Amino acid sequence: MAAAQTFRPIRPEDDAAVAAVIRTVMPQFGADGPGFAIHDPEVDGMCAAYSVPGAAYFVVESLDGRVIGGGGIAKLEGGESSTCELRKMYFLEEARGLGMGEKLLRHCLSVAKELGYKTCYLETLSGMDAAMHLYEKVGFKKLCAPMGATGHGGCDRWYARAL
Repeated sequence: MAAAQTFRPIRPEDDAAVAAVIRTVMPQFGADGPGFAIHDPEVDGMCAAYSVPGAAYFVVESLDGRVIGGGGIAKLEGGESSTCELRKMYFLEEARGLGMGEKLLRHCLSVAKELGYKTCYLETLSGMDAAMHLYEKVGFKKLCAPMGATGHGGCDRWYARAL
């Protein structure tokens, strides 16, 4: 098990590695069919997608400098301007259970607040139990229905948290 060293803002040279993480992790949880973020056009160009105002994405590096996870925030598509979405937060198996997910999540929430957002929304799915436990631990509350217009109809769990 490789310990995660740190996280940092995404750079253009990280795009292929981040896409590989997303395409490795999502199928592990059955999230590779229609209606999942794995098919979003931004997956192959994450740096550019999160270099716009109101967005930020961070990569997690192992001690040897490999990208082993990431996560970010951006305005919720089809939602209120004061609501952001936690997006594409995934970790390779070797990076899970080490506490980096909570550190990165708290950092994303802090950045979202600095950017002026009032609420953070996220979508996930049944079976991602560790992730849902983490979301609830940091104050996210379950919702009965999705917010916005993300196009991720495959997700069946929704959460929001005031910032």
